[in-house]
Amino acid sequence: MGQPERQFIPLRIAVLTISDTRSEETDTSGKTLVERLTKAGHRLAEKAIVRDDIYQIRSVVSRWIADPEVQVVLTTGGTGVTGRDGTPEAVQVLLDKEIEGFGETFRSISFAEIKTSTIQSRAIAGVANGTYIFCLPGSSGACKTGWDQLIEAQLDYRTRPCNLVELMPRLLER
Repeated sequence: MGQPERQFIPLRIAVLTISDTRSEETDTSGKTLVERLTKAGHRLAEKAIVRDDIYQIRSVVSRWIADPEVQVVLTTGGTGVTGRDGTPEAVQVLLDKEIEGFGETFRSISFAEIKTSTIQSRAIAGVANGTYIFCLPGSSGACKTGWDQLIEAQLDYRTRPCNLVELMPRLLER
């Protein structure tokens, strides 16, 4: 008496790289996320790079939150504790609900890879206007860890016992 088999539902995912120094050519973290999401069967909605400035970050993320065609936003960069790192401050005010377990679990998983350096990560996630937002550190290694070990399964409708896709009513009504 198992549960009925579910079909994969491709999502439209936007990727934002936050960096004062990276260009499209040198954006390895953004490219890592794009490669992984497309390999998983999702669609890239848009990709952008902005400077580590809370207002530029908020502007792009807000536009994607308001766009009914974007179900997920992935950001990379600006989650550290130095200088202009301001991604959590830029994004938290936009969230309807924060998913505290994401940052906690990300740092727990990262501890196995980078030991105590993980405390410098302020990775966060949440939902705003039905759009799920994941803010990852700027290294491609952190993006691989976040996608491979946390995000990918939660963005797959087939994941049991629960996943974030089943909480996207606009998507499931189609």
